[in-house]
Amino acid sequence: MSSAVPLNLGIARPAGDGAAAYSGAKRVLLAEPRGYCAGVDRAVETVEKALEKHGAPVYVRKEIVHNRHVVETLADRGAIFVDETDQVPEGALLVFSAHGVSPAVHASAAERNLRTIDATCPLVTKVHQEAKRFARDDYDILLIGHEGHEEVEGTAGEAPDHVQLVDGPDAVEGVTVRDESKVIWLSQTTLSVDETMTTVARLREKFPTLQDPPSDDICYATQNRQVAVKAMAPECDLVIVVGSKNSSNSVRLVEVALTAGAKASYLVDYAKEVDPAWLDGIKTVGITSGASVPEILVQGVIDLLAEHGFADVQPVTTANETLVFSLPRELRAARA
Repeated sequence: MSSAVPLNLGIARPAGDGAAAYSGAKRVLLAEPRGYCAGVDRAVETVEKALEKHGAPVYVRKEIVHNRHVVETLADRGAIFVDETDQVPEGALLVFSAHGVSPAVHASAAERNLRTIDATCPLVTKVHQEAKRFARDDYDILLIGHEGHEEVEGTAGEAPDHVQLVDGPDAVEGVTVRDESKVIWLSQTTLSVDETMTTVARLREKFPTLQDPPSDDICYATQNRQVAVKAMAPECDLVIVVGSKNSSNSVRLVEVALTAGAKASYLVDYAKEVDPAWLDGIKTVGITSGASVPEILVQGVIDLLAEHGFADVQPVTTANETLVFSLPRELRAARA
């Protein structure tokens, strides 16, 4: 899958070492790529098209994507978000979120005669297929991810007798397997690349014959956004990440920014959450956004910073994303 083409960085670098040496006007470094990935775009459009085609209400299990603004906007248009299928009236239309669901959830929906549309990101579906394949071959599957995250629950549910959750490097000590020659790791798609590889390294110390997944599980968009942040963070006094607190990939961007050299980094849903005190003595602010964040929210932060003298906006471009996913088959005619 070729979805990102590396490009030259767009940073106008000052002489000296990093943001501390930059003495010019206040500036903003704007990460590219940022915001919506192909899977999120597909999921949000799925709910929009379902509302257009079938009318309100359209039920959605969990948040379609992890972003407050997106969920509230769709709710205003007639989407009803529920936690479980038993909250949906029998025979109604239910959309499964981008994070994927387990076979048990599909079965529960069928028992209630629900009409369903699956908006699971195709990259998450790929991990589900890997879990099923290696479970059939009787492997122990070590799933690196965050406990309680919907994506992890969906993937683990494909092969609950074979999947063991590994929530970070510190969890490795408690992992046990039946046969060290038949162990493979998979991962949640929205993790920090660096932390995931640290966990893998710890696992490989314990299980030297640990096998890698057939292809990279961490999604291209998660990686691309982290790479862009790493490129600009050393120049930044402050990095503002636009995203919601329950968005794994957004939270990871804050961590990546700090690890890569930013002096401070904060996560905000909206521009109004930016504390003006954060800007005291600041020359360079980096901005990025999680993969479920619409660009209008980023623009709000840019406008706010301009009001505080940060009028010079410079892009930091590390990749050009071209991947597009088709809508679920039930809605493809509506798109045409």
